[in-house]
Amino acid sequence: MAKRNLVVLILMWLAVTLGTPALAAMSCTAAMTTVAFGSVNVLPGSVISTTGTETITCSGATANTAYRFCTDIGSGADVSGNQRRMASGTNRLSFNLYKDAAFTQAWGNYANNFLGGGSQNDFTSNGSGNISATITVYATLTGSQQTVVPASYSESMTTGTSQRLHYGSLASGGNCSTGSSTASFSFTVTATVIVSSNVSVTNLNFGSSPSTIAANIDSTATITVQGTNTTPYSIGLDNGANASGSQRRMRLGATSNYLNYGLYIDSARSQAWTTTTSTTSCTGGASTCSLGTGTGLNQNVPIFGRVPPQSAPLTGNYTDTVVVTVTY
Repeated sequence: MAKRNLVVLILMWLAVTLGTPALAAMSCTAAMTTVAFGSVNVLPGSVISTTGTETITCSGATANTAYRFCTDIGSGADVSGNQRRMASGTNRLSFNLYKDAAFTQAWGNYANNFLGGGSQNDFTSNGSGNISATITVYATLTGSQQTVVPASYSESMTTGTSQRLHYGSLASGGNCSTGSSTASFSFTVTATVIVSSNVSVTNLNFGSSPSTIAANIDSTATITVQGTNTTPYSIGLDNGANASGSQRRMRLGATSNYLNYGLYIDSARSQAWTTTTSTTSCTGGASTCSLGTGTGLNQNVPIFGRVPPQSAPLTGNYTDTVVVTVTY
């Protein structure tokens, strides 16, 4: 009986030890691609999105078994409250990371409960005990950042407890954070805010008058420029479609009848507005264009128009088309 009992004990010990070595030998690594927004125009103020990819690679797992993986992503080095930010010198660009394509589940860190925790994912090993899986990281640049200065921005998400994969538990082992083993990773978030500008203009309407114009008829229009913050620009006006030399003229339909008019920088109508090709000066001479520096917000610039005394050859509706050019 003693010998028979000894054999039974040995078999039991073997059964226990043979059931655990694969789990103990499981080893995983995690890697994250750069989350790159590329070149972006912030002037529309809209949300801009991109993605990154986390890759999980494991060996030594129990074959054909589902495991649970918990991925932490920290706040980053530059954060304001719960808002992650990229930096370019002293300038900042806000961004967010999410677990879903609808951008409703923020991706945080289980270790310090940042943004409610990280990502929980289950993956099944193959017949050789290996796991190779990917997880998409969804990222956005927050909207309404029109005043951000054009530059190249980045944020380094460094290794350690902030960027960490927890693993080793089965999918049935409980909610994240779970798993006694960890693997650290790092990645970078990047974006380049480009120099840009938008322009619009209202019509300049001189109204109605008798065919003989005995006195000046004055009117104004408004140019609205939205240029990226700190970007210098100039506004030039061409002479229109019907000019005779430097004299702007309105035309009566397709006829050869014209009315002279002028466009000016100043309300006194003494400084004629011309074209220009420089961002920081008026190439037609001082005070012949409008100079400004963008703020990211709309800036209004008036156009002062005048129809001088003259006689209209024929009555009717006189028009002209002037091209407004913003150089930046």
